[in-house]
Amino acid sequence: MDEPLIRTAHLSYHYDADTDRAIPALHDISLAIPRGEYLAIVGRNGSGKSTLARCLNGLLLPTAGDVWVEGANTRDAAALLGIRATVGMVFQNPDNQIISTVVEEEVAFGPENLGVPREALHQRVDDALQSVGLSALRHRDPHTLSAGQKARLAIAGVLAMRPACLVLDESTAMLDPQARHEVLRLLRDLHAGGLTVVAITHFMDEVVAADRVIVLEATDRGGRIALEGTPRDVLAQAETLEALGLALPPAAAIARGLAARGVDAVAGAITPEELVRAIAAHVRAA
Repeated sequence: MDEPLIRTAHLSYHYDADTDRAIPALHDISLAIPRGEYLAIVGRNGSGKSTLARCLNGLLLPTAGDVWVEGANTRDAAALLGIRATVGMVFQNPDNQIISTVVEEEVAFGPENLGVPREALHQRVDDALQSVGLSALRHRDPHTLSAGQKARLAIAGVLAMRPACLVLDESTAMLDPQARHEVLRLLRDLHAGGLTVVAITHFMDEVVAADRVIVLEATDRGGRIALEGTPRDVLAQAETLEALGLALPPAAAIARGLAARGVDAVAGAITPEELVRAIAAHVRAA
């Protein structure tokens, strides 16, 4: 079996761990993320989603347990630069990542600091801007971009470092529906091109695009894995999700309500497209 791209073993994390005010954030998280997977991680506020995201590329180091990226342990200070180039992070507010006054310079910042030669650097910037649809805006001031464009710029800045994995910490939370749709479509395209994607989100309708879903639960000892499986398997456990403070996506909720009223054809639908097809089939059969 191939070694997973990222692996955690009994990962726990406490903020202010060396003080008497230690705050548990994660408890005993063991998971493996293979290359090429699209993983969605959900959970209510306080379940440790953002903390886990930061542990995956060494921004936070475990209080207990371990995290490995391509076999390198995040506790190894000498390996951290390579780990962070392999696992790129995109945060919720892109303004917190933007440091340049020109779009193309912003994209170039990361790989330039990795020592990428100038000729290769230009190509990386071109490729990254094209992949996120911002080539025409390369000379703009990033702060004049829309929220959706800034989100795509933040992704471009990470893509220019040629990571194997993209971790997005609620990167769609501050976007309007159209901008969120554009970012999600970009993530699907990047994943289809072979990039490993780990999406931290509180939007349950976003999990349906994933290969696998992990649901975190807040406990007194820190966030732990409460559910894990395909989107269809996880969304089938509506009562458990409700107990964890999470609601079904609208299409899945409507399908569940109709199925409870005897419209068996819609049972199990989790996307608007599946729901429409199921209702049409029910109408034809009626």
